[in-house]
Amino acid sequence: MIRLVGAAFTTATDGDQRSPSSREIVARRLGIDPSWAEAEQVHGGEVAFVHTAGPAGPVDGLVTTTPGLPLAVRTADCAGVVLHGPGVVGVAHAGWRGIAAGVVAHVAAAMEDAAAPPTVAVVGPHIGPCCFEVGAEVAGTFPEAVARTTWGTISVDLAGAIEAQASGIPVHRTGGCTMCGVGWFSHRATGTPERLASIAWMA
Repeated sequence: MIRLVGAAFTTATDGDQRSPSSREIVARRLGIDPSWAEAEQVHGGEVAFVHTAGPAGPVDGLVTTTPGLPLAVRTADCAGVVLHGPGVVGVAHAGWRGIAAGVVAHVAAAMEDAAAPPTVAVVGPHIGPCCFEVGAEVAGTFPEAVARTTWGTISVDLAGAIEAQASGIPVHRTGGCTMCGVGWFSHRATGTPERLASIAWMA
């Protein structure tokens, strides 16, 4: 598990975070409530402001000002993004469709509306530009983040696209390509239904 102040990104050794038992183990290790607010994740740009745990509807971003309430998104190649600001925290499920829909910018705006703008964003493990082969149409959506795979085809650097959308917010990358790296779940590599979690809370 990758731990930060008020944020964590699980690894495959932490288990499938769709599983209540795995979530409880992770929550115990982090010292947080095992009941999390969770986005339905529809690969869009909508954001929900939440005060309680449980399903938050068909959104890809969550924001709260409630101390001790964990927010979570689940990934297996997309990026989970945690954003912190004074008295507010947010989390985004950021695949290429969500980034194109502005999900990270929308979470940042919702945080500012609720309390204060984010002062830092952290991008969790996701498929890297080394492996994220895309077509010209997808690449054209992110001209600032076009890259090449290790075999020479066109790709997109998702973290770079997130940085471009973050509009000056300092962005930190945890690193790790879920497809070619060791210790992650990757839907593109294996078709797995298992998911990692990106978790945010106000410590």
